[in-house]
Amino acid sequence: MSTATEQIRSRAGVRADRDIHFEVEQFYYEEAALLDDGRYADWLDLLADDLDYWMPTRTNRLRRQQALSVAVRGEAAFYDESKESLAWRIRRFDSGMAWAEDPPSRTRHLISNVMVSHVDPAEHEGFTADDLWVRSAFLVYRNRLEREENVFAGGRTDVLRRLEDGELRVARRTILLDQNILLAKNISTFF
Repeated sequence: MSTATEQIRSRAGVRADRDIHFEVEQFYYEEAALLDDGRYADWLDLLADDLDYWMPTRTNRLRRQQALSVAVRGEAAFYDESKESLAWRIRRFDSGMAWAEDPPSRTRHLISNVMVSHVDPAEHEGFTADDLWVRSAFLVYRNRLEREENVFAGGRTDVLRRLEDGELRVARRTILLDQNILLAKNISTFF
């Protein structure tokens, strides 16, 4: 086995160094700016073609039943999207037929508590140790019309794919809101 292959395998599951961590934070800040500026087509460019974008619902459960509090695949979800379905949503925004976003919302995405590790290919099929597993927290403020305000808080778990040219793309995103019941009239915000 070559030394380069051994080095890649030895990184699997290991926390990323500060340069990679900084790169990921800058990637997330750029993503937040694109979403806040309503540049959704540009945001799509940060997503992998095989994107899995999922936001399961939550329920209140007793402490002993916490493992059941988050919906699993196949159960209810706020978002269960691909890049293609997100692109369709964005085209609908631009068509003027998305009444929930006309006039458009104003948002502010705050991203924090970023933790970055190299992917362990044994846990994430189809990925390599060059790809990154990232956990982050978010706070999204949304204002629409004169008095409609919403605050969404939660966490994201991403797998970022490293392309051959070194660029990063979001390949997997799981979003978990801290609130169980959404008080918003609609959910047309991207996270």
